[in-house]
Amino acid sequence: MNILSPLSDRSWAAEAIRRIEAENNRSADTHLYAVPLPEHWGVDLFLKDESTHRTGSLKHRLARSLFLFGLVNGWIKENTTVVEASSGSTAVSEAYFAQLLDLPFIAVMTRTTSKEKIDQIEQYGGACHFVDHASEVYAAAAGLAATTGGHYMDQFTYAERATDWRGNNNIAESIFGQLALEQHPVPDWIVVGAGTGGTSATIGRYIRYQRHHTRLAVVDPENSAFYPAWRTPGTAAAGSPSRIEGIGRPRLEPSFVPGVIDHMIQVPDAASVAAMRHLRQLTGLHAGPSTGTNLWGVWGLIADMIGQGRRGSIVSLMCDAGTRYTGSYDDDAWLAARDLDPTPHTAVLDRFFDTGIWPEEPAK
Repeated sequence: MNILSPLSDRSWAAEAIRRIEAENNRSADTHLYAVPLPEHWGVDLFLKDESTHRTGSLKHRLARSLFLFGLVNGWIKENTTVVEASSGSTAVSEAYFAQLLDLPFIAVMTRTTSKEKIDQIEQYGGACHFVDHASEVYAAAAGLAATTGGHYMDQFTYAERATDWRGNNNIAESIFGQLALEQHPVPDWIVVGAGTGGTSATIGRYIRYQRHHTRLAVVDPENSAFYPAWRTPGTAAAGSPSRIEGIGRPRLEPSFVPGVIDHMIQVPDAASVAAMRHLRQLTGLHAGPSTGTNLWGVWGLIADMIGQGRRGSIVSLMCDAGTRYTGSYDDDAWLAARDLDPTPHTAVLDRFFDTGIWPEEPAK
């Protein structure tokens, strides 16, 4: 009996891993910006700019991890068609890595995905398959993978396990390394949104593993399934398709880990837009709407610290660049057609920067 199996698949996978690792080796870390705040507040705010990745978003890290996970598990082989269900940014990054490995790629997404993201997917050689409702992406992606003999990447299941939460240059380890010389090197809060739940799971696990006093706050768009699932554990949580691209889901995703989250904040969609635009006025940083969701949560937490006279630092993420949304969240007519009026929320931000007082109930 010949017990020696052919090594062609292993050899191809080894070369694929080498290409991905070489790409990572050529990449610098992303910047951690200090956001200017009134000195008397006594709080330092830092934004980690994930838009500077080659594919323009936080999802570059996830896509790299998912490809490596698929390769070492033997799921991705030479000529495998890779299929993903994505609202855009993950698909852009996965299209890039598929092109790096000479693999065909299909992204399954809703028709409402921004044209800028669709163009980027196609620029990297990917194809787009559209569905009408966000709840349809899962079955459509699985079906395409089956009919093509391909691999459904399934970010919503594997995001929380594809990244090593103990370290290995994950985003949490990077944040704490970059804070090492600051006056408050261990932040009071790290604030992130949840799309798959993978980033919040990685950061929350790392905080506990390193025994930091840092707390993790997760912001969630209105009508997403994540917030009610965290607030009332054990109950069936269902939501609606999110109007904030990249975060919020109509169902509770397998990668969402409520137990590592210390606090959640439900953010009105129009407030996310207001905070996104306010950031550009404050710092010149042009970010996407999910960064605005992060910041709406950040400002409430900072107000809480000010009210308690507590000094310290907070870290959040700039998830992607606003240039991906010039025809949507930066367009007043587009917003009006979707009943998104940032004006009242802009007034809240203006009052906050005048007084240091936030109108919402603070975190406890």
